[in-house]
Amino acid sequence: MRYVALIFAVLFGISTYAQVKQEIFESFKLQERRDVNYYFPENMDESKKYPLIIVLDAEYLFEQVVANSKFYSRFHGMPQSIVVGINQSENDLRYEDCAFDLDSGLPSEKGKSFYEFIGMELIPYLDLNYSTAPFKMIVGYDITANFMNYWLFKDNSIFDGYVSISPTLAPEMESRLPMRLGTFENQIFYQLIIEGEASNGKQRILAMNNDLKTIKKESLHYFFDEYSNADHISVATYGIGKAFDNIFGMFKPISPKEYKTQILTSEEPVYTYLENKYQGIVDMFGFSKPVELNDIMAIYAASRKKEDFESLKPLSDLCKEEYPETMLGFYFEAEYYEQLGEPKKALRTFEKSFQMEEIDFLTKEMALEKMDALKADFGF
Repeated sequence: MRYVALIFAVLFGISTYAQVKQEIFESFKLQERRDVNYYFPENMDESKKYPLIIVLDAEYLFEQVVANSKFYSRFHGMPQSIVVGINQSENDLRYEDCAFDLDSGLPSEKGKSFYEFIGMELIPYLDLNYSTAPFKMIVGYDITANFMNYWLFKDNSIFDGYVSISPTLAPEMESRLPMRLGTFENQIFYQLIIEGEASNGKQRILAMNNDLKTIKKESLHYFFDEYSNADHISVATYGIGKAFDNIFGMFKPISPKEYKTQILTSEEPVYTYLENKYQGIVDMFGFSKPVELNDIMAIYAASRKKEDFESLKPLSDLCKEEYPETMLGFYFEAEYYEQLGEPKKALRTFEKSFQMEEIDFLTKEMALEKMDALKADFGF
């Protein structure tokens, strides 16, 4: 009995804290019920906005997308996201949902209804009931990967990011998609993933890739990955993490490579790089991100290395907002005054920093050493 009680306790704990749930969605457009899975990030904050990821072929892909979303949001800079999976394998629903006319290449009648179910029922329901961000992404495999392209043929696509895994292309899709993506002015992220194994449709996909690579638009962020050891079945498990890495790359902390090749080589003030990076996140994804300590330290190091001491002042102001209890803001401001040749202001500001909490490499001892040096040099 003790072991039975333990099992029930574990199951209760899972059901209490699990962030995945399933519900039956009554669709007016489809005139049928559909099984839908939801993943909500732990400790969701209603004051925050969360990107929405729609996963087709959920029986195959939902758990993989959730696992990668959790991992990347915890360790690699991706924002926490709401993941919604639509089950389509029972009774081969995926072939009805995503069927296309063999002559025109356009969705079948059931495909049109499925398209409206997602765009006019499911997503509005999620936007109304949860704190979703403007940025939305869709993931599909095989025939469902082809289907998601149809949203790109609307003037304003409801999706900003597309992860297409080994698509089974509708007629003329290999030419229509590059032509359409070449006309978009808003930001679109498109990740194409294929297997190394030869298949009937692979040459068409490679031809599409060649055309997509030639599009020179800042608004299109196109990525292509071919996995030589994968076949058409196993490729469904490849590349989702890489896709997140590509699509949400702006969220990652400043890397050593980025520091050397972009910040140190730029002719703009160092602080401008940080400002543009975080404003770009707002512009592209529709919500702001707290400034990483790693990024602040990178900008501080670059300011000193390039002797761009003017950047220390806006950096200090930012630190007072983002890390108000710590030494960062006043310490950087004091260094700014020191380099400006205003030792009295520098001394008073170092004294303020001395009263704040230590953080990263900044210690009270460092502030004290600065204060003692200023007193010795200027006889205060």
